[in-house]
Amino acid sequence: MYEALLLTNTATSLYMTGLIWFVQVVHYPLFERVGEGVFADYEAWHARLTTWVVGPPMLLETATSFLLVQFNPKPDAAIWLWIGLALQAAIWLSTLLLQVPCHQKLAGGFNVEVHRRLVLSNWIRTALWTLRSGILLFLVARFLS
Repeated sequence: MYEALLLTNTATSLYMTGLIWFVQVVHYPLFERVGEGVFADYEAWHARLTTWVVGPPMLLETATSFLLVQFNPKPDAAIWLWIGLALQAAIWLSTLLLQVPCHQKLAGGFNVEVHRRLVLSNWIRTALWTLRSGILLFLVARFLS
């Protein structure tokens, strides 16, 4: 069971890491090119559709993070699993406290300052997911080889 949890957690983290880098480098910067007249509608569609792409993997990643900490048979992995869970919590906090409020403000129309805040604050999630994936790849290499 440990191996399946670790591999599922790693796969979802790697998926989210790739996705967040795409969002950070391509998707969010392109918001400024949408056009003010259609931006509110674009943002509404963005929020609706993005939920389907990020919601299930984030929930699965979080669930498997908790399960790994709870059912870890490898004492040497415990600290890394706890760090991974803490990074997961920080990602959720960043999402809820920083990025979601930016998207809520952008729902009313494009705002240069809010867009800038969204792009800058999203580096937090980009860094955290990248670090999480590195830790998980280390654990896979160490404990599943």
